[in-house]
Amino acid sequence: MDAAAVQVDNLVKSYGAHPAVRGLSLRVERGELLALLGPNGAGKTTTIEICEGFRRADSGQVRVLGLDPIADARALRPRVGVMLQEGVGAYTGARTSELLRLFASYAANPLDTDELLARVGLQDSARQQVRRLSGGQKQRLSLALALVGRPELVFLDEPTAGMDPHARRATWDLIRELRRDGVSVVLTTHHLDEAEQLADRVTVVDSGQVVAAGTPAELTSSGAEGQIRFRAAAGLRLDSLQVALPVGAQASEPQRGQYLVVGEINPQLLATLTAWCAAQGVLAEQLSVERRSLEDVFLELTGRQLRT
Repeated sequence: MDAAAVQVDNLVKSYGAHPAVRGLSLRVERGELLALLGPNGAGKTTTIEICEGFRRADSGQVRVLGLDPIADARALRPRVGVMLQEGVGAYTGARTSELLRLFASYAANPLDTDELLARVGLQDSARQQVRRLSGGQKQRLSLALALVGRPELVFLDEPTAGMDPHARRATWDLIRELRRDGVSVVLTTHHLDEAEQLADRVTVVDSGQVVAAGTPAELTSSGAEGQIRFRAAAGLRLDSLQVALPVGAQASEPQRGQYLVVGEINPQLLATLTAWCAAQGVLAEQLSVERRSLEDVFLELTGRQLRT
């Protein structure tokens, strides 16, 4: 039980002459949710498929719950849940409840299928054929299939793709419940707000290598500049404000009557700005503090949008 949920060391995988993963290492602790992010073609899907036992590595070591996902597949698979984007497979003629009961029959101690269908919002679609479900409904069924066996670890590939906002939030709540129950989660997503909301730690992969790792707060604050915007009378003398601001901060009036202070956002910077405004008799209206998001970090690291 001391082993990590997932341990990947110096993983290498190529397809012909194309290197997909180049010396990648990562670790997922027990009970932790790791968001694995990267642009299309970055190597994250290959990495996950090797962890799931669907592909063999060229070199490096992978351990899942302390086991080799290939050599120990028989012992490992009952302990792991896998949610693929098209995870209903070839059973599209089955009814929703039938398919979930089939997967439950493979588990030693499955969850109650009726309760699980209700939990993922499919109770009204229980008798509907899988092929007739919407894309978002298929995603919710795929999630239920991954969870019905009470796994210790789940791999969730784009779990909220195609879902409406209500279903997406409900799925977030369910994933949070998994964490509270001690289930380890590896999540891939193209929704950066999803990673910020759910992840204990984030690993960003690009060109088959890890380019950044840390908590969402660490990634968005480390070396990050934020900004403060406010409105006031046009033409304020900003030279005295510039002198008062901490080293590295900059004040400007990019548009008439609209002011911008850029720097490391902390209580000292905000207090300095508001004290200067008070001393000048300036009423700062619509003042807003903005810090860089995980999307800003991602663009900085990879130079690309998450979807390419």
